[in-house]
Amino acid sequence: MGDFLKKLKKNVVISAMLCILLGLVLAIWPGMSMHIVCIAIGSVLILGGLIRLAESFLGRDGSMYTQINMIVGIIFTVVGIWIVIKPEKVLAIIPIIVGIVIAVHGLNNLRQTVTLCKEKYDKWWVALLLGLVTVGFGALLIFRPFAALDTAVMLIGFFLIYDGVSDLWIVSRIAKTAKVMRQEAEALCVEAEEVE
Repeated sequence: MGDFLKKLKKNVVISAMLCILLGLVLAIWPGMSMHIVCIAIGSVLILGGLIRLAESFLGRDGSMYTQINMIVGIIFTVVGIWIVIKPEKVLAIIPIIVGIVIAVHGLNNLRQTVTLCKEKYDKWWVALLLGLVTVGFGALLIFRPFAALDTAVMLIGFFLIYDGVSDLWIVSRIAKTAKVMRQEAEALCVEAEEVE
């Protein structure tokens, strides 16, 4: 169980640090970073589409797989070209996508709050507030995507920074509570051995 908690803590810490880093990039360079992301996504789709088209033309055997591969290749290529030519269209839906991701993180924080509450951690309510605020930020981006894209991207950056910091705080409290519980269990074992 201890190894599982260590791996979980490591994964959450890495995820939180990546959120903070991405949040800083988006907050400092909102316009440039989002255009670069769109062009990168579009380029990857174009490349993937062209590879599928090449595979389907080189291996023309009339099979269903080859025909589906060719259709998927055409779709990937067309969508990739559209994204590269019209990145602003894609940028308009990014706040909604990020909002969904942040809301899911918030729901995960609320689930972790239940663990803290069950283990009688006295400041479990702080984790509850952090989780609720995170869900609120996510809902704000989903239901009220901002008209000014740069402002929205900067806010996404701040939300990601907040999400990363709140994740770090919650996982540190869970680790502290688990450590206290482990020490209490070890103390009980030592007392039991002494009594015997």
